[in-house]
Amino acid sequence: MTKERLYLYDTTLRDGQQTQGVDFSLEDKQRIARALDKLGLDYIEGGWPGANPTDSDFFAQAPETKATFTAFGMTKRTGRSAGNDDVLAAVMNAQTPAVCLVGKTHDYHVETALGITLDENIENIEASVRHIVAEGREALFDAEHFFDGFKANPDYALKAAKAAYDAGARWVVLCDTNGGALPHDVRKATRAAIEAGIPGDHIGIHTHNDTENAVANSLVAVAAGARQVQGTLNGLGERCGNANLVSLIPTLMLKEPYASQFEIGVSAEGLKSLTRVSRLLDDILNRVPNAHAPYVGASAFTHKAGLHASAIAKDPGTYEHIPPETVGNSRFIPMSNQAGQSNLRESLVAAGLDVEKGDPRLGRILDDIKMREDQGYAYDMAAASFELVARRHLGLLPRFFDVERYRVTVDRRYNAKNEMITVSEAVVVVRIDGERLLSVSESVDAAGNDQGPVNALSRALAKDLGPYQAIIDDMKLVDFRVRITNGGTEAVTRVVIDSEDGQGRRWSTVGVSANIVDASFQALSDAVTWKLIRDGASPQ
Repeated sequence: MTKERLYLYDTTLRDGQQTQGVDFSLEDKQRIARALDKLGLDYIEGGWPGANPTDSDFFAQAPETKATFTAFGMTKRTGRSAGNDDVLAAVMNAQTPAVCLVGKTHDYHVETALGITLDENIENIEASVRHIVAEGREALFDAEHFFDGFKANPDYALKAAKAAYDAGARWVVLCDTNGGALPHDVRKATRAAIEAGIPGDHIGIHTHNDTENAVANSLVAVAAGARQVQGTLNGLGERCGNANLVSLIPTLMLKEPYASQFEIGVSAEGLKSLTRVSRLLDDILNRVPNAHAPYVGASAFTHKAGLHASAIAKDPGTYEHIPPETVGNSRFIPMSNQAGQSNLRESLVAAGLDVEKGDPRLGRILDDIKMREDQGYAYDMAAASFELVARRHLGLLPRFFDVERYRVTVDRRYNAKNEMITVSEAVVVVRIDGERLLSVSESVDAAGNDQGPVNALSRALAKDLGPYQAIIDDMKLVDFRVRITNGGTEAVTRVVIDSEDGQGRRWSTVGVSANIVDASFQALSDAVTWKLIRDGASPQ
């Protein structure tokens, strides 16, 4: 059976940039575009030329892509021709092979927001699309508010969409602009558009997530006949976000009936890079990845219950809907005070420590874990620290360095601009093979902002580890979480730190102490030790 082609259109760089708190730089947009292209997307929408300096610079310096590079704009305004509309001209001047224009298909918006007649709006759509086609570009029309418009006045919504198709639009994209449509709404309206004379292989779907249905609505549209799907990486977008391509891509490739019916531009190898691409975007945005994200989240293939872990050991399919490595993710069997030896052995195997069933050391490790969790440690969220505990019992924990002492001070002082700022300074002294190494670091970044005492400690510890320095140079601290595990005067602080390296690995470590700095240093030290073990460092 020949598969139908389904096209993926990414709007991370345009619609995703509408996310509150997101402001891509030129370099950010270039990195994201390259990652999208390598992943195998068919279209990359770069932004709105002329809308802001960054978008204009990006189109002037856009990377070469196999994907069809697309500029976004709006249909011409009433009272002028398409060739004489300066806003449309700025979009056309970006010289992209494809141009996507947004236009109204809801009569209420035409008359209220634009203040023009319904016929004038139709003429604007037709003239704008014809202008794009006449200039030799591929034309796409975003039918704004289509589903709301279809409910209010189906004849007009369909007439506006059909006008774009008849004028030469390669794609007529049905947009759930406000994100309020439900799957049955999308199915009905998509089928109506096809019945009105717009072929399904010329229809796209663009959904927002205001009812948590963006992915479902996209899949329903495909089932109804649409053959282009629009979305963003990690579901970025205005308000509650857009349809999440990171969820849609593996669903379309791995789940029936989509997997056997459709072919998309993402290869099996591209699919394996999905987790890395998702985390790349979070890294660019300087935010912590959603651990519970489908397919790519750190918890997506985590099995905490002992019953689950026992079954997973026999056959991962018992509690996993796909193999995690298919999307570049990995299985995680966490340790906690609820764990039994099935969890323990699976956790050890995942760490490369295969211990036979019945080995007495398993009981000792489990007892130690439970005792430590009673003290406030939490190993279900700190697998790297768990591995170090297990290695200690198994006699497999190398001693790379000894911490002689450390100190952190916090000062208020004036900077070069005569501004009062807070500065944290850390001193760390370690011994490696008898050699004493002292490192000092401040927590102020290049912009002069204080990053806090834990940042200063992290920098100092990683500043000079002698023979191991080259191994840890690509390490960075990406998240820091603090919890007080019991109140009152005997409160204990738990610190969990997430680290990442240049290979895309991410690992978590935990420290516990009445002192937050001491707890943080435990977690930092564990993070460095785990990295050295993983990269095959030899103790001096």
